[in-house]
Parts: sequence; structure tokens; C-alpha cells
Amino acid sequence: MIRTLTYTVTEEEAGVSLLEWLRDKGCSRQVLAHLKNTKGLFKNGERPFAKEPVQSGDQIKLRLTEEAGSEGIVPVCLPFSVVYEDEDLLVIDKPAGLPVHPSINHYENTLANGVMWRCQQTGEPFPFRCINRLDAGTTGLLIIAKNMFSAAVLYSAMKKRKIKRTYLAVASGEIRKPGTVDLPIGRVSDSVIERCIDPEHGERAVTHYEPLAYGNGCTLLKLQLETGRTHQIRAHLASIGHPLMGDYKYGNISWNHQYETYGVKTQMLHSYELHFPQMPKPLENLSKNVFQARVPGKFYRLIKETAWEHGTQEALEVLH
Repeated sequence: MIRTLTYTVTEEEAGVSLLEWLRDKGCSRQVLAHLKNTKGLFKNGERPFAKEPVQSGDQIKLRLTEEAGSEGIVPVCLPFSVVYEDEDLLVIDKPAGLPVHPSINHYENTLANGVMWRCQQTGEPFPFRCINRLDAGTTGLLIIAKNMFSAAVLYSAMKKRKIKRTYLAVASGEIRKPGTVDLPIGRVSDSVIERCIDPEHGERAVTHYEPLAYGNGCTLLKLQLETGRTHQIRAHLASIGHPLMGDYKYGNISWNHQYETYGVKTQMLHSYELHFPQMPKPLENLSKNVFQARVPGKFYRLIKETAWEHGTQEALEVLH
């Protein structure tokens, strides 16, 4: 896969070194090293020195070349929906039960396998770079970068909390007022994946929640993340006494059994919306874009059939 980007230096940008100018455009160390090793950087058609200054009107061209996908990820035909695609990224609607990355127990049944198969079919290979993370049981929107430059820009935007992520969840008990959980999360000592509230060793984690509807012993929540810790929403809601429906790791098993008639087998958590800020080139087409993923079947059935005591209309609106 070859991605070529061309820029024109403006008067405001003139005078700084080419290296500083490239970093300001979003080039990471990996991108800079790639451009050097592949001789993929040009200024006014010539190979430049990184420390030389740029001048107004200079034409800067970046040529990114990646001819293979991720080694070790087997292409497998697996179903997932593409919400948006351009030369630089995919926005995917991930189904439940599909892990994102291969592991010992999930070598050929992950989203990465499915993306590699899709690359194989389109003849457009690129390494698998997932910008945000979702648990296997969580559904909804994921961002996949198609080249190292878009990955660097997207990782930076995510780290700076510029890409707004909104989730929908069904939690146990009634939550009648919006709130924020600001509690550090760390790994449980005897577990590889499980997390807990850890004031001493944990990393700061912030989750904002807003009840859309409540009734029948549960609450439909809209949540926004400031941080992206592993199992953040699951651990945070459990810590305030409202674990997710279907979450057998952090929730109450006897309570979860009440809702098995709805087909709930995994945590009721859905990555519902991604809102992109003003994005730099080459992702400027994403600026102020909002992508949504319709709630999956288990959500639809539960929301539609629950006897909400408050917020019936709000609950039904998320189905459309």
C-alpha cells in the first residue's frame, strides 16, 4: 500500500526546520524513521536534510510504503460492518463475541483476522493498527488506521482526548441522576485481565454517565470516557454498585440470570458514537464528523420490552 501526501508550506510555518515542521504535522518517530529508510521524503522534488529550514511555498511530499499486512495474523473471513472508509482509516462496527487481537485462545477468530482477510480480498495490505479498544463482548465502533501516518495522528488525538467516545450500557439498579466516577484502576494481582479500583497503584480513570431511562431493576446509561483504561466502564460501574447487565466478571450472577430471556450472554455495553474534532491533513475530511452504530439485537429487544418507569421515549430513541 502506498500513500502519498503533498503539503505547501505557508508563510506562518516558514523558518522552522523541516524536522520540526514534520513533527508539527503529526509525524511520529516511526513515521520519520520510515521516511528516512525508504527515501520517501521530498522538498521541491529533491531529497532534503531534516535540519534545513522550510520556506513559504515549499512543496513537501511524503511517500509512505507498506507492502505487507501484519505478520502472524492469519486472514480469516469473519463478519463485521464498515461504517466509514477512506484512504487512511476504517470505522468498524464490531459484533459481540469477537476479540480484537489474536491471543493464545483466539488465534483465528478475531477482528484482526477479519481485517487481514478483507485486505487480502481488496489487494490493499496494511498492518493491523487498532486505535481504540473494545472487550470481546462489547459491541460497536472501532477505528482502524490504514497507514502509519494516520495511526500517529489518530493515536495523538485519542491520547489528548480529542476524539469523543460515547457508549450505551444497561446497568443494574436505578440510577436517577448523572454523575462522574473518578477512581484509579489497576490490575487484580492474580489476574492477567481483570481490573479493580486501586488508589495506591492504579492509573487515573474518569467515566461520565447519564441515565436515559430506568425501571424494572435496571438503567439505560449514556457514558463518555475521558480515559481509556482496560475494563474502565465495567470496573467503574461495579464500584458504585451498578454493574453491567450480563457482566459475570464484575456483576452479580443471580441478578444477571433474571435477564437471560433477552439473550444476554455478555456485558450490555455498546460503543455507540465517535465524534471527531478538527483534524489535520490527511484526516481533514473527518473534521466534526459523528459516526454512530445502531444498537445490536440484544440491546434492541431489552430496551424495547423493558417497562421503563422513567425515560421511555429516550430509551426508544436510541433504537433509531
